[in-house]
Amino acid sequence: MTLYTAADLEATLREKLQPSALEVIDESAAHAGHAGAGTEGYGTHFRVRVASPLFDGRSRVARHRLVYDALHFFIAEGVHAIAIETR
Repeated sequence: MTLYTAADLEATLREKLQPSALEVIDESAAHAGHAGAGTEGYGTHFRVRVASPLFDGRSRVARHRLVYDALHFFIAEGVHAIAIETR
């Protein structure tokens, strides 16, 4: 499993969603010992707070799908959890 940083996810979200506001927080250390948590303490659990003009007129579910679609690569590569807050 490759471990990724918040900066890796942030770069991809900036490219794909052109956000007006973006914060990516690595919360992996808080999940130590849980399913999917890596022993390194980073790179498995993230929180994404994002606002994007692409969200205009879309439901909450549709906004979350856009974020998941943008981060699909990371999920396929072993990121265990992404908590999403859209604005």
